[in-house]
Amino acid sequence: MKTFWLSLCWACVLVFLGFPRPAQAQPDSPDGITYRTGYAVIMSLGSDLYKSLESKYQKVIHKQPIFLETDMMPSIKLVEYDDETPPMRAVFISAGFIDLMNYVAHARAIDRIEKGYFQKYIVSLAQETGEKELHEPPNLKDKRYWTDDMLNEQKSNFNQMVGMVVAIELTHHYLGHFTKYKGKLEDDKGKTLPINNFLTTAEWEESLKWGARNALDAGLGVEGIKALYDAIDKMPKRPAWTAYFLPANVKVDKVKKDLEKWEKRFFAGQSF
Repeated sequence: MKTFWLSLCWACVLVFLGFPRPAQAQPDSPDGITYRTGYAVIMSLGSDLYKSLESKYQKVIHKQPIFLETDMMPSIKLVEYDDETPPMRAVFISAGFIDLMNYVAHARAIDRIEKGYFQKYIVSLAQETGEKELHEPPNLKDKRYWTDDMLNEQKSNFNQMVGMVVAIELTHHYLGHFTKYKGKLEDDKGKTLPINNFLTTAEWEESLKWGARNALDAGLGVEGIKALYDAIDKMPKRPAWTAYFLPANVKVDKVKKDLEKWEKRFFAGQSF
């Protein structure tokens, strides 16, 4: 538990100080405009996801299900502390996770006014090993990229991406996947491995559906996560860290169609 509480205390400090570190200022702006997204926003999203779960699943998940670690590699990892009563189940996100979400969200927004920008960023992102801080998208100081409309779209993309990624990861706690695979989720050096490396196709699809339901119930849409999956799918070669977000064998076109179908059913008041 010591590691958990240290991480929690550090996360609280970061929120107090206005994390995230990588937020960029608008060029020549006396107001120092930055991303309106970061760890504090993610904490709020986590709370919304928890409140939107069925009560039987709330009993399995910690009330604040998202905690931070300062690793530069983008990742989201399952954690369970069974010496608590009830066991404390949540996810850890890395500092690199927040960079990734901010940058992909922004690049997707920029692509609306500069066609081809998103693909250009994907090629750059595919070269990131996770050993160092992620590079920002190209030419990010361009003032056109920091208008209110652009930042609003970036925030919408960010919220939808983060919400869906976290919602899917949390399903592994209450659908039993973590219990099934937890003996395999560390390598011989103690590094946490992505559960996506071990899930069957049926298990992944089950988690996608339950995660989508949770995110939609929390007021989030699917456009953001589609952008993230597009980014990973269109990489010339995927870095190893992408497995934290998407299994290697998933057909992204099918996933996007499923997400769109479920969203339509949700807003039509139909179950899925």
